[in-house]
Amino acid sequence: MRIRILLCAGIVLCLVGTIYADTTWIGPDGGQWSVPNNWAGGSMPSPTNKAFFNGRSACIVDYGEAAAWQIDLGGGPLKIVNGGNLTVYDWFILGYNEGDVGENAGRLEVYDGGVVNCRQRLYVGYRGEGYLTVYDGGTVNIIAQLLGVGQQPTGNGFVELEGGTLNLLEGTNAQGLNLYTGKASINFRGGALTLRNTPENQNYLTRAIGDGKIKAYDGVGQVLVDPNETPGRITVRGLHPLKPYPTDCGRVSSGDVQLAWVLPDPCQPGTPVMVDVYFGTSDNIGSVETPKIISQQNVTSVLVKTVAKTRYYWAVDTYIGSAADPVFGPIFTFVADNIAPRVNAGADVVTWLKEGVRTGNLDATVTDDGSLIPYTVNWTVVSEPNAGTAAIATPTAEDTSITLTALGQYVLKLEAFDGEYTSSDTVTINVYNNSCEAAQSLPSYVPLVGDLNGDCKVDDVDLALLQENWLKDNLLTVDWFKVE
Repeated sequence: MRIRILLCAGIVLCLVGTIYADTTWIGPDGGQWSVPNNWAGGSMPSPTNKAFFNGRSACIVDYGEAAAWQIDLGGGPLKIVNGGNLTVYDWFILGYNEGDVGENAGRLEVYDGGVVNCRQRLYVGYRGEGYLTVYDGGTVNIIAQLLGVGQQPTGNGFVELEGGTLNLLEGTNAQGLNLYTGKASINFRGGALTLRNTPENQNYLTRAIGDGKIKAYDGVGQVLVDPNETPGRITVRGLHPLKPYPTDCGRVSSGDVQLAWVLPDPCQPGTPVMVDVYFGTSDNIGSVETPKIISQQNVTSVLVKTVAKTRYYWAVDTYIGSAADPVFGPIFTFVADNIAPRVNAGADVVTWLKEGVRTGNLDATVTDDGSLIPYTVNWTVVSEPNAGTAAIATPTAEDTSITLTALGQYVLKLEAFDGEYTSSDTVTINVYNNSCEAAQSLPSYVPLVGDLNGDCKVDDVDLALLQENWLKDNLLTVDWFKVE
C-alpha cells in the first residue's frame, strides 16, 4: 500500500499572559475531548484553561464547542474530525519543549469538516518538533497574530497541506507567516494557504519558495502563487509535474470524469512514455477497490465513471526508459459531487447622485455545474448608509437594477442555491456627491496639472487664481544658518 505523503522555567516573555489552571489530557476513556473523564480532575478545558498534552495518546474533537485558553501539545495526535470545531483563545503550540520530539512531537491533524480557530497565534515546532497536517475539507484559521513554523533554533516545524485550507486572516500581524531558524517547511499537495495580498507577503513568499521552505510534493512539484483568485488575498497551492486533472484533492461533478495528466520527458528523446493508471475508491493502489485500468499505454487521459458523494483515488506510474521503471506517481484524490454554484456579483462600483438619486444595473454571473435542478438567486442589502436607501428592483433576478438615494457605502450580497449548496459573493457601491468626488476617491486618481481649485478640470477659474497669485512668493527671508 502506498501512503499519502510540562512548562519550562524561563518562558519567553511573548508567551506569558494571565496564568490559568492547567487541564491535563490523560485519555483513558475512548479518546474523546468531550468526555470529562479523559481529563485530569474530570473537567474539560474551557476558554479560561490551558490544555496540556504529553505522550502518544490520541484525542478526538468531533463536536462544535471545544475550546481552551492555551494548548501545549506534545505527543497526540490531536484530531479535529467532521463536525469538530476547536477554538484556542491565546497561543497554541505544537512541540513546546526540546523534549517534544519523535513519538512525543506535537501533532495536530485536521480532517474533512474539522475547523481550528486560533484567535492569536499558532506555533508549529517551538523548541521541539511540531507537525500540522490539514486534509481535504479541513480548515485552520489564524485570526489575530501569526503562524510560526520552527521558531527557536531547536524547533522543527512541518506543515503538510494534503488538502483543505490554512487561512492567515486580516487581523494577523506583519505578513502573518514566519518560517524561523529551525527546520521549517510548508509542503503543498492539494491544499491551499491564503494570506493578505501585500508587497511584503509577495516578497516573503518568493524568498521562502527560493529557500525551499515552501515546496510542493516534497520539492518535485511547483508552488503556485496566485494574487487574483480571491480579491485582496494571495492563494498558494502546489502543482505536481504530472499536472493531474481533476486537481489533487479537488471536486468535480459526478458521472463521466476525464482523468488527464501530462507525460514526463523520456530518457531517450523520441521514445514514447508508457503509463500504468490505477483508479478506485481506496488509497490502497492495486487493490480490488482501486485496480489498474491502463497497463503500459502511451496515453494522457482516460474516461471513468463516478458516483456522487464518493471520494476517488488514482495514480499514474510512468515508464521513461530508466532502470527504475516504473516511476511511481503520487496518489491523487478527488471527490465526485454536486459542485456549489460559482457566484460573481460583479466589480465594485464608484458612482454619484444625480438630483438626489442614482439607478444602475447589477451585472452578476453565476455558473453551476452538475446540479440536478436549476439554481435560484437572491440579492440582499448587507449594509447601507440609512435603512431603505437601497431598493433592488427584482431581488430574485441574476441581472437587475438598484436605486440609491443617499451618499455613502452600500454592500450587496448575491446568493445562489442549487437545491443542495449555497454560494455567495458581495459587491460594494460607494456613492459620492458628484463625479469629481467619485474620481478623487479612486487610488489611481492623479490631479490635473493646473487644477488649482481641485474640481477635476482646468478652466477660467483656475486661470483667475493663477493670475491673482502671479509673481507672489512665500520664500523664507531669514537664513538661520547664515554665517556672519
